[in-house]
Amino acid sequence: GVSHVLTLVLQELSLLCKRDVNGVGMLYDLLRSRWLQALLKIYECLQHYLGKRPVPVTPQARSLNREVIELLREAPQLGEIKELRRLLRAPHLKASPALLSAHDTVAQKDFEPTLPPLPDNIPENEEAMRIVCLVKNNQPLGATIKRHEITGDITVARVIHGGLADRSGLLYAGDKLVEVNGVPIEGLEPEQVINIL
Repeated sequence: GVSHVLTLVLQELSLLCKRDVNGVGMLYDLLRSRWLQALLKIYECLQHYLGKRPVPVTPQARSLNREVIELLREAPQLGEIKELRRLLRAPHLKASPALLSAHDTVAQKDFEPTLPPLPDNIPENEEAMRIVCLVKNNQPLGATIKRHEITGDITVARVIHGGLADRSGLLYAGDKLVEVNGVPIEGLEPEQVINIL
C-alpha cells in the first residue's frame, strides 16, 4: 500500500541526502514525520474499509420484522420463540418504526433526491444555472428571499450564518430563484414562495 511506497521513497531519499542535494533533507524529514505516517495509516484504513463496507442483508427490514412476528405467533410457544417474539416486539423496534424505516431507506439507497435531466437545447448565450438540492429535516432553510427591485425576480436576500443553506455552500445572496420543489415561481410573491419552501 501507501506505506510500502513511502518506505521505498525514504530509502531513495536517504541516499540523496548523503550526497547533500538541495532540499532533499527537508523532504526526507517531512516524509519521515510522525504526523504524515499517522495520516497515511488512517488513509489506508479508510481505503480498506471502503473496499469492505457492510452491505445490508435485506432492504425490507420493516416488512420482514412484521412477517416474522406473524409467523412466530402461529409457532409452538417454546422458550426461544417467546424470547424472539419479545425482542422483536421491544419498544425500540415496535413503537419506533423509524429505526427500521431508516435502515430500509439506507439499504435501498433511497436517500438522495432524483433531479430531472438537463435540457439538451440550452442556448450558448443563456445565463449559467445551478440546480441546488437541499434536504430539510424540520429545520429552517437559513436564507431569506426578496423581490429584486429592478427585475422583479425572486432572489436570495441573505444567507444566515450557520444555517442549512450556509453549511451547504450552495446558495448565495443575490441568487435568482427560478423553481422551488419542482414549482416554477415566476410571477409569485415572496410569501407564496416561502410556503412552497
